[in-house]
Amino acid sequence: MDCSIVPLKKVKDTFLISTIDFFYPLVEDPCTQGRIGCANVLSDMYSMGIDEIDSMLMVLGASREMGAEDRWIVTSEMMKGFNALANEAGTEVTGGQSVLNPWPIIGGVAMAVCHKDDFVAPTGLQVGDVMVLTKPLGTQLAVNMRQQFNKADESKPLFAKTKDILSADDVALAFSLASESMEHLNRTAARLMRRHGAHGATDVTGFGIQGHANNLAVAQPVPLKIFIDVMPVIKGMDAVDRVAPAFNLMSGGSAETSGGLLVAFPTGEAAEAFIADLAAEDRTQGWVVGRITERPPSDEINSAAISPESRVVSVDKFFLS
Repeated sequence: MDCSIVPLKKVKDTFLISTIDFFYPLVEDPCTQGRIGCANVLSDMYSMGIDEIDSMLMVLGASREMGAEDRWIVTSEMMKGFNALANEAGTEVTGGQSVLNPWPIIGGVAMAVCHKDDFVAPTGLQVGDVMVLTKPLGTQLAVNMRQQFNKADESKPLFAKTKDILSADDVALAFSLASESMEHLNRTAARLMRRHGAHGATDVTGFGIQGHANNLAVAQPVPLKIFIDVMPVIKGMDAVDRVAPAFNLMSGGSAETSGGLLVAFPTGEAAEAFIADLAAEDRTQGWVVGRITERPPSDEINSAAISPESRVVSVDKFFLS
């Protein structure tokens, strides 16, 4: 699943939990990119309900394709953003590794030592559970639309297909919302998972919501199936997916960066209480998006699927007022 879970040899019922991730630039501002990189690393830990991180390491690639001055500015700003968000998360970067690379890279390692009662293992899902998502989908499309509209090259098929269904203002709103989402920590959601008795979770990133839900289903020791019934989508990105279906947004395969937690709760009441507390304590939204059913007799293994009757919820702001 999302993290390495290793029992400590000398301390009973205590585990070293860690994760690693890195990626290439998604946004123009290198400081924001550093923050996104940090949030993306920490999200794996948060998906296990771990909201206290003991240490982080930074993985950094400085671009050898840039001039020396530009490379220094970009690299310094990425480090600044990464360190700042680590501090906001209540932890700090204590080391790392840097290399020269054609493209800038930012990412790292997050580690925590936890007693068995202080985290939520991703293997406790049950038939009847209710699934909640804590961030909207569509970040990949929003970033791509920003790039397409900045270039405004009508010879490019994607721009030609979308220029009449989105305005420049639509794209700016989508990109702004995506940026806020990507650099926002899932830390509060992690804490609230434990408060409301979550059975397990994953974070939605590179495999899309269906892919990560499927991985979560396969990890369960009991037979079940996850259905996604609701797709909270950044406003306008479902329209893009209809004319450019290769992104696979509505089929659940579109990659997300620093996406939301997909959390299983034992009851609808617990799910709604989690969503209410998330709004009050984090000023962000959550949505009941799915359910867990018995595994059909025709299925040999656990899986997840987007419901044929799934509906879209259009999301036009990240933070609640």
